[in-house]
Amino acid sequence: MGIVELFVAGGVVMFPLLAFSVAAIALIIERIRFWYRINQRQSRVVREVLNLYRLDNVVGALDKLRKNADLPIARMFLSALELEQPTPEEFRLALESEAQAEIPVLKRFNNIFETIISLAPLLGLLGTVLGLIVSFASLNLGDVGGSKTGSITAGISEALVSTASGLIVAIFTLMFANTFRGLYQRQIAFMQEYGGQLELLYRRRYERGEKSYATTR
Repeated sequence: MGIVELFVAGGVVMFPLLAFSVAAIALIIERIRFWYRINQRQSRVVREVLNLYRLDNVVGALDKLRKNADLPIARMFLSALELEQPTPEEFRLALESEAQAEIPVLKRFNNIFETIISLAPLLGLLGTVLGLIVSFASLNLGDVGGSKTGSITAGISEALVSTASGLIVAIFTLMFANTFRGLYQRQIAFMQEYGGQLELLYRRRYERGEKSYATTR
């Protein structure tokens, strides 16, 4: 059976399953590009910023962050470092507030992935049930074991195509969704770790009475 024949055999539910497949693939590609960009540059940028800050080159650190403002942790650092003479508590709150604001960006499309994972198997099951109803509706009691039995068996096997398709879509999406969830959790830990390091450096500067904000924007 070819792809077209399988699609037709699956019934009407194959259309929403196809739409789910296309949406899942498009969103997965977007998330792969997003996480690739972060993982390729983030560690290097953060290390350079922290080193500049340790050397009291606050303006250089801010300039580096602004050039990489597409990174979540860079935006988090900027929200705190651009404050004018904040107290350590205000500095910490700025870091935490921006970290919370970045969560929707990091978890983007998670709800869509969860919807596809939940609905795809149910749509596949619905397609199978509809196919079985049609198959058995065409079977008369007097035909059991007769010439129509073969066609009924073929109809049942075709009806199962929708269930298999739904499971394939759900499993494929779940595999990537779990990967993105792991990357999200690692990113949160990364932001907490380096946010804590920046806060500690700021506290030391604050206790020495040094300015830790940029005088020019």
